[in-house]
Amino acid sequence: MTLVIGIDEAGYGPNLGPLVIGGSSWQIDQLPNDHFSTKAAEQFIELQNNIHDKYRAGRGPPWGDSKKIFSRKSTKSETLEPLERGVFAAVQIATNTLPETSDRLLSLLALQSPDDAELNCWRKLNAVTLPLATKVPHAIEQSDQAAGQLRTHAIQLTGLACRWIFPEAFNAALDTGMNKSDILSQASLQLAFNLRNQHPHMPAVIWCDRHGGRKRYAGVVSHCFDAARVEPLSETTRYSHYRIHDRECPTFIHFTVGGESQLPVAIASMTAKYTRELAMGVFNSFWTNLIPSLQPTAGYPVDARRWWHETEKDRHRMSISDDVLWRKS
Repeated sequence: MTLVIGIDEAGYGPNLGPLVIGGSSWQIDQLPNDHFSTKAAEQFIELQNNIHDKYRAGRGPPWGDSKKIFSRKSTKSETLEPLERGVFAAVQIATNTLPETSDRLLSLLALQSPDDAELNCWRKLNAVTLPLATKVPHAIEQSDQAAGQLRTHAIQLTGLACRWIFPEAFNAALDTGMNKSDILSQASLQLAFNLRNQHPHMPAVIWCDRHGGRKRYAGVVSHCFDAARVEPLSETTRYSHYRIHDRECPTFIHFTVGGESQLPVAIASMTAKYTRELAMGVFNSFWTNLIPSLQPTAGYPVDARRWWHETEKDRHRMSISDDVLWRKS
């Protein structure tokens, strides 16, 4: 068996709300070799196509590119239901649990509220009743459909996890001299390292979406994996591939433009996006309760500036530091 890990983010561009890193863990009955990545990708694409066919027929979860399932870059409303249903189906398969509260979901994803949550707009992150938009029987039915497809393709979905970085921690990292790409790469690879170490005696392949415009990753991979040597196998404008020489069982890691075309990365992205939406729902609820005329925000730059201007007086009245809310770029 080989461990396959998918890593992706949600919220890299916004100024408001957390940057969220998502990870998914899978097991596949192949051993990695020079052609493993291609063969595994083909096997996952076949699985994804079959699940998509079921989805179009109304019998499978919407697993795929999260940007096509749900995208919110303005104040325009868009239903969260397909994204939530897809994530809940994955959570049900990976953990045999459908969370009834945000507290339970965050626990399943190994997430914690920020240290000062009780003092600010994140205080209700652990108190949201779930699901928000989908129906539990629907999610269970579609998780059963997807589980059957996984068995047919001899693939197991074994785990989901997220990490998030709220603006204050993000800004503190920038103040140390890191840039946005550094922060994303370190957070992503630390999550990948943790997931990989859950099965240290199993060979592993890690698939990541490209981190901004970064092309070379050997240094940051070596740092996050405590590796004596990271061997670059390929570094092109669209694809970077490495072997990590740190254990008896090999670890290969890939960074690919358009990484969400691979199902493990897509599920990681969906989970990260849903978790961020959950956080932004709590954020917007806090501020619209305080300022009833205020329109919710997705936190992306143009609308974030509108929100920032409209909340200025109340933020100052509450003595809320800019760095606590506004993520610098």
